[in-house]
Amino acid sequence: MTLPSLRDSIRIHGLDAKKSFGQHFLLDPGIVARIAALGGDMAGRHVVEIGPGPGGLTRALLDTTAVAVHAVEIDQRAWPLLDELAAHAEGRLNLVKADAMALDCTTLCPAPRKIVANLPYNVGTPLLVGWLRQAASWERMTLMFQLEVAERICAAPDTGAYGRLGVLAQWCASCAMVMKIPPGAFSPPPKVDSAVVDIVPHAEQPSAILFKAMEHVTHLAFGQRRKMLRASLRPIGGEALLEKAGILATRRAETLSIAEFATLAKLVAREN
Repeated sequence: MTLPSLRDSIRIHGLDAKKSFGQHFLLDPGIVARIAALGGDMAGRHVVEIGPGPGGLTRALLDTTAVAVHAVEIDQRAWPLLDELAAHAEGRLNLVKADAMALDCTTLCPAPRKIVANLPYNVGTPLLVGWLRQAASWERMTLMFQLEVAERICAAPDTGAYGRLGVLAQWCASCAMVMKIPPGAFSPPPKVDSAVVDIVPHAEQPSAILFKAMEHVTHLAFGQRRKMLRASLRPIGGEALLEKAGILATRRAETLSIAEFATLAKLVAREN
């Protein structure tokens, strides 16, 4: 049997976006095809998708040369529709009926693996931080966020958007905003613009201990970003730590480069 169109599938299964899941369905075939293409060469790669919903982006990913798409969906209402899509995918779509927040996505498929996803707005940031902890396991992440979150991921020092998320992301990967998407492209339209961020992990990645130290340093530094670092970093050494790092104690978190934060994290990790 021929697979129904995306809009017909949504109508047949009576699926609508649910606010509690942070859902906004992306139905434009041209836009989802562009997002799939932004993921780069898919030949020989496994692709993980989070929150496929009705499967618009899933269909676009299946149209690439990817070995398989592993779609993680928590919403039981979408499962019958996605099962129908899987039945037409000739074994290339693995539907994972689970909560991505409680899942180690690296266990879903062998390397080389990528993530391409229109992330649910309410869990996008914690999901990204989790994947950064295991960045060595991912070849590339092509992820859609609210525009504000995308700007934070890619922000440079001394800008209003620069903060903890940007430091963690840019420390582990090259990050670039590659596509902006207006609210009207979604059903229902969100109240904000969205953007796709291309995240390519660096060849060398920090150890788990070092990453934890960086999380702690940035949490303290940006938790009280209006304070001088000698005050915000007092719980981990304050002025003594900053002196070892060669950083003026009167500076504020938003003025530090990624390299300077890395120096602080290494000192903290060494002392612990």
